[in-house]
Amino acid sequence: MPPTLASLVHHSALKLTVRAGEDRLDVPVRWAHVSELADPVPYMEGGELLLITALKLDAEDPEAMRRYVKRLVEAGVVGLGFAVGVNYEEIPKALVDAAQGEGLPLLEVPRRTPFLAISKAVSAAIAADQYRAVTAGFAAQRELTKQALTGGPEGVLSALASQVDGWAALYDASGAVVATAPEWAGRRAARLTADVERLRERPAPASSVVGPPDNEDRVELHSLGTGRRPRAALAVGTAAALGTAERYAVHSAIALLTLTTERSRSLHAAEQRIGAAVLRMLLAGEPDHARAVAGHLYGGLLDAPFRLVIAESAARAATDAGGDPLAGLAEIVESAAARAGESVLVVPEGERLLVLAADGGAAVTACGEYAAAVEAQRSGAEGARDAAGGEEDELVVGVSAPVGPIAAAAAYKQAEQALSVARRRGRVCVGHEQLAAGSVLPLLADDAVKAFADGLLRALYEHDATGRGDLVASLRAWLSRHGQWDAAAADLGVHRHTLRYRMRRVEEILGRSLDDPDVRMELWLALKATSAE
Repeated sequence: MPPTLASLVHHSALKLTVRAGEDRLDVPVRWAHVSELADPVPYMEGGELLLITALKLDAEDPEAMRRYVKRLVEAGVVGLGFAVGVNYEEIPKALVDAAQGEGLPLLEVPRRTPFLAISKAVSAAIAADQYRAVTAGFAAQRELTKQALTGGPEGVLSALASQVDGWAALYDASGAVVATAPEWAGRRAARLTADVERLRERPAPASSVVGPPDNEDRVELHSLGTGRRPRAALAVGTAAALGTAERYAVHSAIALLTLTTERSRSLHAAEQRIGAAVLRMLLAGEPDHARAVAGHLYGGLLDAPFRLVIAESAARAATDAGGDPLAGLAEIVESAAARAGESVLVVPEGERLLVLAADGGAAVTACGEYAAAVEAQRSGAEGARDAAGGEEDELVVGVSAPVGPIAAAAAYKQAEQALSVARRRGRVCVGHEQLAAGSVLPLLADDAVKAFADGLLRALYEHDATGRGDLVASLRAWLSRHGQWDAAAADLGVHRHTLRYRMRRVEEILGRSLDDPDVRMELWLALKATSAE
């Protein structure tokens, strides 16, 4: 246990006397701090025993003491130690009454007890508590390691539940409960499936604190795995927050369960080699041989319409998914397929990534969502990249139409065409169906149109280059939202009044009214033309 005010009062060498807050002495003390400032609150973190001599306080003024004590309580100070015989022979009644009124423990420190002695006592107690916690943590680690060697994951869970005086559960890559300890915790663990799925969508390592709907326990969730995505998760339920020793036990369990549940790198590489062979056979027009090689690993995927996805990123641009957009895409697709119980074939091919996924399935949907997220991130980074004069080859994705195994070669050609269009148009992802629909936007790449657009918008770009605003982006957002102030301001992250001011500046600089629909149309096409390749 950490030191408390009660333990300090009972310390025979300190000779402390309680003058107020007798019923709150069991609160832990994080540190003892000396300050004679009239307002020490800015330097408090909470949990301190504050030691004073009232050198700069009017300790006999009731109103001043009420304000002083109230500030301390609000800052989380757990106790006040007042040295008598220095500036005051006894603690002034105004301070005693204020402490009693706020419930703040007030300790009288005799002159023969230096503040340093109190600080040393607190420090020694904290060190002793930490030593006990570390010793208990090492003992827990030894027991968990023993269980991992003899009882596997179930043994680790059982030992962990005992160490934290609670329960533990292990989830697999799909978010399903694999094992619990004790067994009665199975129903509680099953309620957390949605929370586990949300955790697994975050980059590893990840953790969160949640609670079942009935708030029976405080539950910690931790991702397990060392690969591109978490392959399992651990839940630990306890009645209260974990202490230091319990935290050691949980961290040890995470390491051990990761070792016992993580697939080996060689096995993953073997799966990828099989997937590459299956894909080559499909593209060569040999679907029967592809099915034979795939067996149960990918066999189900080849019995229904699928889509072929080709992703490319020569520069391997950094993204939130982990630094490599292709690795991030593979992680998202595999995670979505695992959660949905789908088969998916993911084949790295140099600077490309090939994905074979069921049409309409979770993997294809996740691929589209990931591409949309990268598109949004890229839009926000365009200005900085242009200002630096740099050019970056980023993620582009082409998606085929749904086909069967016999038409795999055609699907590959469709995905290649979609990829080429995405690269030419500056898009992250283009599907083959979009090519058939057509668009007027490629026509805006004409030199005459671009010259008109540059002339129309030049004054706005010159204004923005001075650093006095962001009129071009604001105009684009306002037009894209059909003049809806609140929606456009939300897209930009600014107040609508700020956006209104920027639009007035656009009108002033261009000498044209945005109320004119022809002006709005010309400006929108100009913005599209200047952003087209």
